[in-house]
Amino acid sequence: MKRYGHGLVLGKFYPPHAGHHHLVRTAMDHCERLTVLVCAASVESVPLADRVAWMREVHPEATVVGAVDDIRMDLHDPAVWDAHMAVFTEAVPERVDAVFTSESYGDELARRFGAASVCVDPDRTVFPVSGTAVRKDPAGCWDFLEPPVRAALARRIVVLGAESTGTTTMARALAGHFRERGGVWGRTGCVDEYGREFSEQKLAALRRAEPGAQWEDVVFTTDDFPRIAAAQNAREDAAAAIGSPVLFCDTDSFATTVWHERYVGGRNPRVERTADRVVHHLWLLTDHEGVPFEDDGLRDGEELRPWMTDRFRAELTRTGREFIELTGPHPERLGTAVAAVDALLARGWDFAAPLPERR
Repeated sequence: MKRYGHGLVLGKFYPPHAGHHHLVRTAMDHCERLTVLVCAASVESVPLADRVAWMREVHPEATVVGAVDDIRMDLHDPAVWDAHMAVFTEAVPERVDAVFTSESYGDELARRFGAASVCVDPDRTVFPVSGTAVRKDPAGCWDFLEPPVRAALARRIVVLGAESTGTTTMARALAGHFRERGGVWGRTGCVDEYGREFSEQKLAALRRAEPGAQWEDVVFTTDDFPRIAAAQNAREDAAAAIGSPVLFCDTDSFATTVWHERYVGGRNPRVERTADRVVHHLWLLTDHEGVPFEDDGLRDGEELRPWMTDRFRAELTRTGREFIELTGPHPERLGTAVAAVDALLARGWDFAAPLPERR
């Protein structure tokens, strides 16, 4: 039999980590029902909606609600406590029987709710991690993060370029290089190009109707490309959730906007909106110069490669995406790419500082 009726867990979850989840699961074990209140300040760089969504995904059995709390914390000022409690009770107006925390303020918070105070692992011995530590070094805390947070924090690197310019070779080589570093990096993934799989399926379907059909007989429609872009995004999200702090992508939904120009002509706003739904961090543009064209049965645009390279470069520039160009033989390209990715990772994740607290 569970000891409490309605329990409450309250925190910033900036971002959520294993210690937070241990607290929530412990509370669930002791309560008939549990509310998790996520409080975010406007100055913080992870939106409240994201934190609420992450906690709901990991704890579907709990009721997760969010509130904006822009009041500084001062544990010694009753007026500050009153202001915080106004925020908390507006978000959670029903009676609370027990408040679960790992913080020194837990007893006073529970007293103000008229509830029992339950302290869970205040010394962080079960999971030696904190929000401060995660914000300082997400890669070093990676194993303390759940899949939705990993998917959001993974640095996504895109290799894109014209036909037969080595994008697949480069993306897989980069993933292999980082996997060799071991540890958390051993899970580094590479997301293959969904557009190629879609093309293979399209050609196979045509050949079932017309056994002698060739690649040049395949016709793409504008409606094909939003499907390709959405599937590419979904595969990236799935890979990022189980991978390392870096994910390599053989093309992306942004590149699909240029492929739409290549096969259909013009722009498709639906593809562009889909491309803007996923955050990528660096694009590696593979130059066509010095790379022999190989016709693998799904290519027919050797003469278009200069145009494609120019279009990718122009669109990356126009949209303000960070990119570098890879030129020369493969070993040189790989060295340039690794250096660029390491530089990106060295810049860190740049979380905004939370509101200062006076304890």
